[in-house]
Amino acid sequence: MNNKEVSESKLSLPQVKKAMASIGEENMDQFQRRTFDYVSKFAKADPADAAMLSEKLVTEYGLDEDEAIQIVNCMPESVDELRAFLTAGRKIIEASKLATIVELLNEKRALK
Repeated sequence: MNNKEVSESKLSLPQVKKAMASIGEENMDQFQRRTFDYVSKFAKADPADAAMLSEKLVTEYGLDEDEAIQIVNCMPESVDELRAFLTAGRKIIEASKLATIVELLNEKRALK
């Protein structure tokens, strides 16, 4: 039996788009092409910015990695939208911090 160590990491949509683009669309099967089409339509930030944003949300704002990834995927535009992602958590984040997070997201939002 082959004992290979497998690691897992969570990626945002922009990071998935970058990884899939490196494969080349011509080398993708039908499922991969559909996935690539989806992430191409819904990625709202640059891959490098997405990685930086999720890391910053975890380290500086104390969010869980899952919350940070979902926030980067959806890039909420207001504090009210941002709160929707944080309602399941038990911790309360000050309104000023939420406003700072929204400002950070607005700075890194990809222009379409």
